[in-house]
Amino acid sequence: MDGVQFLSILTLASNILFVLLGLTFLVSFIHKSTKQYWKKIEKYFAKNASKFALIVSLTATLGSLYFSEIRGFEPCKLCWLQRIFMYPLPLILAISLYKKMKEVWNYIIPISTIGMAIAAYHYYYQVTGNTLIPCSTVGFSVSCSERFFTYWGYITIPWMSFSAFAIIFSLMFLLRKSSK
Repeated sequence: MDGVQFLSILTLASNILFVLLGLTFLVSFIHKSTKQYWKKIEKYFAKNASKFALIVSLTATLGSLYFSEIRGFEPCKLCWLQRIFMYPLPLILAISLYKKMKEVWNYIIPISTIGMAIAAYHYYYQVTGNTLIPCSTVGFSVSCSERFFTYWGYITIPWMSFSAFAIIFSLMFLLRKSSK
């Protein structure tokens, strides 16, 4: 198994976990008996939110470097924008864990929201080919619609980025909720 397949499997597993947790959350509103179960899950993820977010952001950062520096996938302009918003996250999260900062969500939520929006647009453009905002290329940059791979019919590099930002955002949202 090469690195692309490994990162695709991680993305698929995280997407499945994300959907299952979302469904558990929704069921907790419908069936009051499951509310305690959801509260335990929520408390666990909130308690470890910064650690999990650090792992996700570090994996995404190293994964993007693997794609460009080892596999030779040249990043487009939208990929660079996503990197701009992902690369500081491991440093911010590591410092917050070291200093035991509980309010790190104040910094991570805005950064991950912007990164998630860019990744969502990039994925939309890659899948549909429709541009809302032109992604003109300069010099030898690749097109933003370029797909280097597609796994399980939907996982591409922008989807991996979107998934990472969404997980980080959700973890920070839980941390914010638990700190109030």
